[in-house]
Amino acid sequence: MIFITLVKWKQAPKKEQVDQGTKSIEELEKQGIKMRMYWTLGRYDAVVVLEAPTEKDAMKVFLPWQDIISTETMVAVPREEAIKLL
Repeated sequence: MIFITLVKWKQAPKKEQVDQGTKSIEELEKQGIKMRMYWTLGRYDAVVVLEAPTEKDAMKVFLPWQDIISTETMVAVPREEAIKLL
């Protein structure tokens, strides 16, 4: 499953938190979860594209970070699959 998550920082990120996030991404990849993060300008501070087997796996990714970020997550369906539903 593909998830798109919009992220807002609750507080300015610290170098240690960024380093921990990098380690977390590496650990997720070992578990078969793919994550790409883009820092953005505008309404949200970052956008995450996450590929995880289930919704529960996606939730596990963000729960440890809830003290420093707020998130809004959407399930994404590839265009080709969505067209088949028409």
